[in-house]
Amino acid sequence: MTSRARFAKPDIAVDRLPDGTFRLRSRVPLADHPDTLYSALEHWAQAAPERPFLAERSGNGWRRISFTETRRISMAVAGYLRTHRIRSVMCLSENSIDQALLMFGAFRAGVPFCPVSPAYALLSRDFAKLGAIVSTVAPDLVLAAGLDRFTAARQAVDFGAATFLGDLATLDSGDPEVPPPVARTATAKLLFTSGSTGVPKGVITTHGMLTANQAMLGQIWPFLRERPPIFLDWLPWSHTFGGSQNLGLAATYGGTLYIDDGRPTPHGIARTVENLRSLSPTLHFNVPRGLDMLLPELERDPALRDHLFADLDLVFYAGASLPASLWQRIERLAMTATGDRPVLTTCYGATETAPLALAAHFPLERADTVGVPVPGVEMKLIPAGDKHEIAIRGPAVTPGYAGRPDLTGQAFDPEGYFLTGDAGRLADPGDPNRGIAFDGRLAEDFKLSSGTWVSAGALRLALISAGGSAISDLVIAGHDRSEIGILVFGPPDTGGQGIDVIEAIQTGLRRHNADNPRSSTRVARALVLTDPPSVDAGEITDKGYLNQRRILDCRGDWVAELFADPPGTDVIVID
Repeated sequence: MTSRARFAKPDIAVDRLPDGTFRLRSRVPLADHPDTLYSALEHWAQAAPERPFLAERSGNGWRRISFTETRRISMAVAGYLRTHRIRSVMCLSENSIDQALLMFGAFRAGVPFCPVSPAYALLSRDFAKLGAIVSTVAPDLVLAAGLDRFTAARQAVDFGAATFLGDLATLDSGDPEVPPPVARTATAKLLFTSGSTGVPKGVITTHGMLTANQAMLGQIWPFLRERPPIFLDWLPWSHTFGGSQNLGLAATYGGTLYIDDGRPTPHGIARTVENLRSLSPTLHFNVPRGLDMLLPELERDPALRDHLFADLDLVFYAGASLPASLWQRIERLAMTATGDRPVLTTCYGATETAPLALAAHFPLERADTVGVPVPGVEMKLIPAGDKHEIAIRGPAVTPGYAGRPDLTGQAFDPEGYFLTGDAGRLADPGDPNRGIAFDGRLAEDFKLSSGTWVSAGALRLALISAGGSAISDLVIAGHDRSEIGILVFGPPDTGGQGIDVIEAIQTGLRRHNADNPRSSTRVARALVLTDPPSVDAGEITDKGYLNQRRILDCRGDWVAELFADPPGTDVIVID
């Protein structure tokens, strides 16, 4: 089936300043948008009262809740919060209808809502990150589905006098009066960064940031208004991709979000496959790691493949660059299923931009292109060594970090642009409408002892593609050394063990080196890690993103073994 997805045409203005800075913006003004996302619930409760808004697994089927029911229950939640003078609300458990009802109730009552990664309360050993978040938020009410699961966290962390709920059914009645309007400048959510280099930072997300983002999305994806989107989504609501963009998209455009209780893990992917069989999605959102886990299932099962692509408008990935090998596999699957190339697109943003800032609303020709500034966004590319840092200004940018004026001051330049720490460049210097190419994290790049710079982000993508299925992910090492080495996380079904994996890595890296012989791109050694990345140590987020610098810091012994002279028997030497 031919996709209905049609994009708005980019119209980007660019100014080149004498100091080497580029300023870019869309000439299309940002459309009007409401003050809060709650307005969308009120609209769809009138326009499509019985349409399902959310669905979650219940027994062998789905529990669905309509827009009317969502509005009614969330209004009752708002009354409870006002009656009991709740000042802040936290959720420790996974995505659920209850969490959404509590969040929208908090939005209507004007109470800040803080969704916390469940890993901090359920997988952590020291609960340090959870403790830091709780001390910042000081929640009065905490949703923790399956209360007994959180006993260790509650014993380790001082939650003060907070009331804990296992579900919303235990809420008593509240103030029946309609709450007063909530200002778009008021805090809607506190979203905490991964804290991979220290204590997690609480990003203030205002109501206006959320609605501005949805207006931007609707302007570049006009097809969202043509039919209600339907999609299955596992992305955690404690992060901006799943909890702000995707949940907000379903609310704003009258869609139905099926909450996926599967995960992109060796065991969780089977549940995602089971869930996919039970609906006909029009959109598919994922991160590269999630696609990497899903594609083998689609390749093994033609019926599943055909079912997924039958009514799909687009495949959207974000959060990390997509290796070329995954891109090609998605195209092959879609072509086989439908005879058409898939609409495959991405965007660029951060928790601090709620998240949309740049979007590729045009046919993508290269995997590293992350798009152009969307309406309402002003962007700068600021010289930073031999690269340019991406900086963003606009109505969807955070006012700062909760309780950390010092970090807030460091995050913005004198003109009020948020400094992302990411590098970018014009994909085509003569045509800004061709987009910005992502050029890696500035903090991940390093110099060899020869003084040669290594662009870690671009090299990582090339090496993952070269390794094929043998490499799940990798970390690049070599700071102040004479050559590049890599620490490899192998395929999850083997834990990185086995002679076939070693041979595949060696073969792939030899092929890469033949095409990329320079010292800044040639890999001399590799070492397969036996332990998965640690959430507690900040090596990985619950969306599967690796923090390169943190892993190198935490695994110094492995780095030393990688570069030992002579190399040990576990080190793969690429001759």
